Amino acid sequence: MPKPVVLVERDPSGYAVVTLNRPDAMNALSAELRKRLVEAFDGLATDGTTRVVILTGAGRAFCAGLDLKELGSGEKIRVASSEPRSLLEAMSEFQGPIIGAINGAAVTGGFELALACDLLIASANARFADTHARVGLMPGWGLSQKLPRMIGIHRAKEVSLTGNFVTAQQADEWGLVNRVVAADDLMPVCRKLAGDMLTTLPHMLPAMKKVIDDGYAGTFGDGMKMERAISRKTNDAVDPRAVEERRGNVRARGREQAG
Repeated sequence: MPKPVVLVERDPSGYAVVTLNRPDAMNALSAELRKRLVEAFDGLATDGTTRVVILTGAGRAFCAGLDLKELGSGEKIRVASSEPRSLLEAMSEFQGPIIGAINGAAVTGGFELALACDLLIASANARFADTHARVGLMPGWGLSQKLPRMIGIHRAKEVSLTGNFVTAQQADEWGLVNRVVAADDLMPVCRKLAGDMLTTLPHMLPAMKKVIDDGYAGTFGDGMKMERAISRKTNDAVDPRAVEERRGNVRARGREQAG
């Protein structure tokens, strides 16, 4: 029986680990892998218990991008960005945070997959590259728009116009990743982050993610107007007694982290 190309591990605390499981192919995005990832995210979005997802790859790579061997085989396969329901749509419809645990190479479509996550923790073994210009395909999952906004237009052009690899250290210096950790620490750090997120108020996790994303997609002025409108609506409905009760929890957590 063939091994599943996507592994889903649900933790009872409320997060799930989704693992791309084609290690012999550097987790290249075959048609089957894309389909199973869509199914995985659709299932997690509607299971009523999963509030955070950690996305990672099996073996030495995070994801090598579209399966070019499959694309070049002459078989009928629709390029991922043109599929009726894309992986990026499924990921965006998961309302909670997605933590990218970048364990190795994230190349082209795999780089775009990483950029679809809400934050990135990179192993020291991680590397990033955009080889669209080398293989003759255009990005369709947002790389050409997201990367300049994350690291600056000049650096983004260097990455995309050369196809050169960016090391984990360089990615950290450029602000592409949240931090770089030792390979053995990658999943423990990501699980700890997921646990920290799960200590927030359940309804606030998707609400905060949405207001940040919606504001980032527009102008600063429009984002400020949107935030004020949401703030008034939300805060007017909050019971002051609940705020006082939660304040004690916040102070206790602050003392714990300071110690």
